[in-house]
Amino acid sequence: MSVNRTVSAHRPTRGYRVFQGVNGVILTLVVVVTLYPFVNIVARSFSGERQIRAGEVTLWPKGFNLTTYKIVFQDSMFWRNYGNTVFYTVVATAVAMVLTTCYAYVLSKKHLKGRGVLVGIAVFTMFFTGGLIPNYVLVTSLGLKNSVWAIALPNAISVFNLLVMKAFFESLPTELEEAAQIDGLSTYGILLRIVLPLSKAVVATMVLFYTVSFWNSWFSAFLYMDHSDLMPVTVYLRNLIAGATGGGNAGASTAELSQVGASIQAVTIVLTALPILCVYPFVQRFFVSGVMLGAVKG
Repeated sequence: MSVNRTVSAHRPTRGYRVFQGVNGVILTLVVVVTLYPFVNIVARSFSGERQIRAGEVTLWPKGFNLTTYKIVFQDSMFWRNYGNTVFYTVVATAVAMVLTTCYAYVLSKKHLKGRGVLVGIAVFTMFFTGGLIPNYVLVTSLGLKNSVWAIALPNAISVFNLLVMKAFFESLPTELEEAAQIDGLSTYGILLRIVLPLSKAVVATMVLFYTVSFWNSWFSAFLYMDHSDLMPVTVYLRNLIAGATGGGNAGASTAELSQVGASIQAVTIVLTALPILCVYPFVQRFFVSGVMLGAVKG
């Protein structure tokens, strides 16, 4: 009798089953609404000019065509700019993570003198900036133009990311750091060997945020780079849309130019988003809660 009571107590109620069904339907609709625009963009990138202009493309390519991809891929400047994007993103993300992590770790120490001032300086920059012209003059006067530092340094610290990391570091038990100090670890040793290994979730999240931001960024390079061979691929694709590069430089025919004009926006989005979509699944596994569960015993 007691066994039957236990089984019935753990059996989902009718109301809970209804909730699960409604929740599943709503989440399925959200997934469909989210995926439809991107699937449509991919289909348009492989479709013919007439079908695109007639609005016949939905979820499957019509009038299959690779003209735009061929024109873009055959241009050596595209690959040069793509390599620049990878280099800029890696360097800028590394610089941003080092500075943001160190700043956040410092701000997480409540006993730090002047902590309120440092937090205030960071928050102040969220609402007030120097403006475009002063920033340009500053970067130019420092000799950072036409280098990766013009992209990496002005955008090295995102205050939102900083505050997220600060809050995460503050949630870590102080007993861990105290025990590490007793074992003879320095401040840098505690950060590298204790704090960061326990912060994989937030570190992976911040890496993804910074990577996406720098990968999609184009205005900084457009502003501070004077030569086309220094531009990232986002600027190349922007110029391709504007008709400054791409089909005209590749010697395309009138028909090819018409095809490029019809599908270039779709191809642009696909080429820009694809690397991030490939990296995201490997980072997603770190988006977990309870990373500190069981870290402190007793």
